Amino acid sequence: MTHIPVLLKETIEGLNPQPEEFFIDGTFGAGGHSQAIKEKIGANGKLLAIDWEKTGENFADLPEILEKNPPAGGTKADGLILDLGVSSEQLDISGRGFSFLRDEPLLMTYNPKEEPVRQILTELTEVELFKIIKEYGEERYARRIAKAIYERERGQPILTSGELAKVIANAVPKNYERGRIHPATRTFQALRIYANRELENLERLLQNLRQIIKPGGRVAIISFHSLEDRLVKNYFRDYRKQGKMEIFTKKPIQASKEEIQKNPRSRSAKLRVAKIL
Repeated sequence: MTHIPVLLKETIEGLNPQPEEFFIDGTFGAGGHSQAIKEKIGANGKLLAIDWEKTGENFADLPEILEKNPPAGGTKADGLILDLGVSSEQLDISGRGFSFLRDEPLLMTYNPKEEPVRQILTELTEVELFKIIKEYGEERYARRIAKAIYERERGQPILTSGELAKVIANAVPKNYERGRIHPATRTFQALRIYANRELENLERLLQNLRQIIKPGGRVAIISFHSLEDRLVKNYFRDYRKQGKMEIFTKKPIQASKEEIQKNPRSRSAKLRVAKIL
């Protein structure tokens, strides 16, 4: 399987890595962005790769990670890249239930030590389920889906991604979104965000950007969800108002038609780039 990093050219242009600089890839994944950065910073540059699934490290903990393992020359980086999308590897071959197109154990967590979704579903009330699906999935049929999941859980626990997808599909109208997306798309997204505390982790990182990146350092964040993009936009705007940041992207950069054709998963990607002052 060929991994295609999203918005690679635009990200590297925004970050502008230079020889001997120190960069952090907070969402290493298949390493596409890291490889391009390594080529720019050269053999004397330094790259710290964080991957919650592979290393058990969370980018939200970067201030503590840098303090414990400071690179030569200081603890702050010249640049940071975050790609907040679920990787093709996680969707296609992880076996952790991220995809509604497969029947896999309903785990949906990046870190195997975290509580799996199949357990979370047994603990949530119908109202809590509704709020999660509505807020994180922006799903118009959240109430109907939450009711269906809750009632199924009371009779027979949902153990696999395939079972959950069927429950959701049966809860929504047959012409759901006129066939544009699978009925389970938004609910799976919502449960994944909740289980992995994705918005909380992103906010923790944004709060600590100046502890992670040195003055003059650049940050590039690729988001795939309106709530993520809103968080990034608002934090960047507040930093700029405080005179602590220069924003390079007045509007988020999105994938070209050509990139979307090659990599359909780039369709919802939004890139924001800024410099710490």
